[in-house]
Amino acid sequence: MKMKKILLILLILIFFNSFITAQETKSLKEASYYQKIEKNRVNCELCPNRCILPEGQTGVCGVRKNIDGKLYSLVYNKPVAINIDPVEKKPLYHFFPGTKILSIATVGCNMRCNFCQNWEISQSRPNEVKPYKMTPEQIIEVAKNYNCKSIAFTYTEPTIYYEYMLDIAKLAKKENLKTVMVTCGFINEKPFRELAKYLDAANIDLKGYSENFYSTYTTGKLQPILNTLKIAKELGLHLEITNLVIPNANDDPKLIRNMCKWMVDSLGTNYPLHFSRFFPKYKLLNRPPTPLKTLKKAKTIARSEGIKYIYIGNISTESEDTYCPNCRKKIIDRSGYKIESIHIKNGKCEYCGENIYGIWNK
Repeated sequence: MKMKKILLILLILIFFNSFITAQETKSLKEASYYQKIEKNRVNCELCPNRCILPEGQTGVCGVRKNIDGKLYSLVYNKPVAINIDPVEKKPLYHFFPGTKILSIATVGCNMRCNFCQNWEISQSRPNEVKPYKMTPEQIIEVAKNYNCKSIAFTYTEPTIYYEYMLDIAKLAKKENLKTVMVTCGFINEKPFRELAKYLDAANIDLKGYSENFYSTYTTGKLQPILNTLKIAKELGLHLEITNLVIPNANDDPKLIRNMCKWMVDSLGTNYPLHFSRFFPKYKLLNRPPTPLKTLKKAKTIARSEGIKYIYIGNISTESEDTYCPNCRKKIIDRSGYKIESIHIKNGKCEYCGENIYGIWNK
């Protein structure tokens, strides 16, 4: 009799656990790019972390979980940030300047940068922040209702909400809305190539040009980001690059020069480069904001290596106008994020006829 009671209790527990699992996965999206392996574990193949997850565990990103031997996204349809921004804020300075862009993000990130400027959401877990509930179709409707030219996957690392991003991008393409990925570039080649079919532009954050920098200040690696940059070029995405310059971390002039040399050799001279000012955030609080002279020095180095379009970001006193690389006349006059005037016609400088890299037609 006692053994029968024990068996009955075990059966009830098994049924209850199955019911809870079914309820938990009902509102979730099964993840792309993973393999089932022995002992109910899964191997996530979305990014270079390649997390191997036992039952019930989430990856480094905090938002992809092994539930009953399947990998699920915990953030599909669950953005925590939705804003309408000027496209220049991404930053994108050569992509439909002066237009509005709908910016969205979920919690989570597949890197742990100790200087993260958006750590409040990027380093949070799904149960720590109350999300909105918005389907891809609803995101498209918001973008259209507010006359946004494009949609940006931004603020946190969009790779970690890959399925949500991909579904939105597919719908956007049908509705003639442009899509932009603002990313650290830490994504595997196969999923990036699949996603890029539906993207129009990317701003890729090249955080520093050494493996030592990445291993000291992040949980990522340099080489996968360089690979992503080269693939973005190969696939013809509109591309701009951001480098957050951090005092005593990645601001060595030799390091910056090597980065610029790599860009010129591997990507060419046309892609805009944004040197952005660091502010002490998250765990890196013992550094000052980046001095203006450091950013100006970086700009000088980039220009000396042949990069045509260089900008300094996060410093209100600095102009971020665009100049023709040939005649040096001002062809985009900016006041903050506001466009005062544009002197580009049919992709050419109105003054001298030089081709200007970018997508300009509204």
